Amino acid sequence: MKNNKAENLKDKSAGTLSANKAQGVPPKDWNSKTRQSESRRSGSGSKKGAATEGNRLGTMPVGQLIIAMSVPTMFSMLIQALYNIVDSIFVARFSEKALTAVSLAFPMQNLMISFAVGTSVGICSVISRRLGERREADANVAAETGFSIVLAFAVLFILTGLFTSGPFIRVYTHDPQLLEMGSIYLRICLSLSAGVFVSVFCEKSLQATGDTIHPMLIQAGGAIFNIIFDPILIFGKFGFPQMGVSGAAYATVAGQFFSMILGIVFLKKNTYLQFSLLHPRFRKDTARDIMAVGFPSIVMQGIGTLMTSLMNGILVSFDVLATTVFGVYFKLQSFVFMPVFGMNSGIMPILGFNYGARNRARIMQTLRIGLTFAILFMSAGAAVFFLFPDGLLGLFNASEKLLEIGRPALRTISFTFPLAAVSVILMSLFQATGDGYLSMIVSIVRQIFFLIPASWILGRVVGLEGVWIGYIVAEAAALTLTVVFYRKELKKLNF
Repeated sequence: MKNNKAENLKDKSAGTLSANKAQGVPPKDWNSKTRQSESRRSGSGSKKGAATEGNRLGTMPVGQLIIAMSVPTMFSMLIQALYNIVDSIFVARFSEKALTAVSLAFPMQNLMISFAVGTSVGICSVISRRLGERREADANVAAETGFSIVLAFAVLFILTGLFTSGPFIRVYTHDPQLLEMGSIYLRICLSLSAGVFVSVFCEKSLQATGDTIHPMLIQAGGAIFNIIFDPILIFGKFGFPQMGVSGAAYATVAGQFFSMILGIVFLKKNTYLQFSLLHPRFRKDTARDIMAVGFPSIVMQGIGTLMTSLMNGILVSFDVLATTVFGVYFKLQSFVFMPVFGMNSGIMPILGFNYGARNRARIMQTLRIGLTFAILFMSAGAAVFFLFPDGLLGLFNASEKLLEIGRPALRTISFTFPLAAVSVILMSLFQATGDGYLSMIVSIVRQIFFLIPASWILGRVVGLEGVWIGYIVAEAAALTLTVVFYRKELKKLNF
């Protein structure tokens, strides 16, 4: 679409206009007359153009807008975090080995979610920027192209689940019971993964238009569905057979498909995006724009899979229960991190829209408010982890040995929470401006170049507690690098 427009404009200004669009930035002299002409060429009517002009991402007071955008997302993510905890609580009630098996399957399951979320973050970034540039037709093309990419990744993970679940679990254990439970759980979650890919696509596409209520309902609906059916399928209630970890997996994918149905219904009613899910268009240049943000986001989140796998390898050399503690920590910390990630998801469309509209003041105000909230919330979460580790671990029916290992783990890692808050919010700017690779670099440096070596070395010197201290080293290094990149990114905002 962009290349065709460049060819159709016959004067000198055409080359400049096309170049600026390729970077997601409208030119300074893009006056109302040019906007009207551009709107006609892209096939968007005056009604749609007027709707985009009045989009609250560019008009509502920033403080109110952040609340309106972030609170529903934070609420839905808190429900999702609650589901993660409740799911593990039910599994732990079934047996401690079942909880360990699910923890071993977590890295591959997390990789799948990383592809779904990372790709959809790229889609959200491109759609919000196109709407900010008054290019409604191109926003629809971005949604259709993104949907095609999402479906391709879903097929990839379906095949992965069918053929690699057993070999993956076998890397960590040869215990027949753990191997069987972990393989079954992972195979079900991956081979029925279409629901999570499509539901996350719908969430992020809606968020890109300024809609946060429906994404909240999508996530909350699936999580509540899952919470209801977890005990029914795990323990065999209301005539259902007792299925154990298989029941947990089936409840998970059923909730994801329920979210997918809600997402499709809500997306069809959205007034800013009008496109076909049955016959989506695919454009290479748009796909490149999406993956310029999406691929780094996938790596940034997916690198956690490699980190978790390597950490499990380090921890299992001390005690297999240490891997269980690590899995429990991830469930618990999600309850603290999810609201901040919700803030990230809420402000990213605001930043992207106003970057496209060249409004530096709104960008900076959005970042200031986001940082204040994130630091306060994460500090409160750190205090809870430090003061009440036994109560948190007790939720998972923890044995005395599990408490002994988990207590120092939660207390030590809690010191990293306020540092992580700053990194998460600043990285939303990188994603919004199309420089998602900066977030990718920070994530790789934090988890692979600092966390794993530091945890391995300190573990050998100090013991198991040294593994947890590695988190503090890694988070401090990541924050330093994030601030360096942020100062560089500010130069792009000199409109």
